[in-house]
Amino acid sequence: MKRDDISNMGVDFAIAPAALDADPTPPAVDLIGFDSASFLINVGVGGITFSGTNKIEFVMTHSDDDATYTAVTDDDVVGVTVASGGIVHSLTAAHAAATSTKVGYIGGKRYVKVLPDFSGTHGTATPMSIPVVKTRAHQRPVA
Repeated sequence: MKRDDISNMGVDFAIAPAALDADPTPPAVDLIGFDSASFLINVGVGGITFSGTNKIEFVMTHSDDDATYTAVTDDDVVGVTVASGGIVHSLTAAHAAATSTKVGYIGGKRYVKVLPDFSGTHGTATPMSIPVVKTRAHQRPVA
């Protein structure tokens, strides 16, 4: 029996497409019914020239109860090395072209959040989005 991929995955947003210049309030991505998820950190051309002071760090946290969140570690993700505090991606230098960074979540928690954490001065917004592809569905087809 052949199956299409659409019937086997769910799609959500950790951050909906927007031009941001300050920390948003990230929604919780609920992974119930799925065994894994891929977060795609898409960032357009930087609104500013990033530096060690004027930067964006993408912080991933997870939770069993959607109330108490802890930072992910290297054991919870694949595709990137996690820095202190759950940082899975950083913009600390000029960002002249759009990029996409894949972060595979393999941790065992039900809820996951990704916060674009802005530091310094951001007078011009930076476009970004973080879609989530949830895979290995327990029940198929996925609506």
